[in-house]
Amino acid sequence: MSLIKNWYTVDEAASRYGISIQQLLGWVENGLVRSEGNKGKVLLINGDDIELKLNLTPSV
Repeated sequence: MSLIKNWYTVDEAASRYGISIQQLLGWVENGLVRSEGNKGKVLLINGDDIELKLNLTPSV
C-alpha cells in the first residue's frame, strides 16, 4: 500500500503542478491523464499521469 497521494481534485492538481484547470481538463478529455468522475464531471485526476506528462518523474 502506497502512502503517497496519487489522486487529486482538479483544484488541488492545478495548484500542485502549476497548471490551469482548463489544461488539466483538456488532458483528461484527450485521454492523456486518468480521471475518476460522476455524471460527466471530473472529480479526481491521477497525479502520476500529470507527472509523466510534465516529465517530473525522478530519474533512477
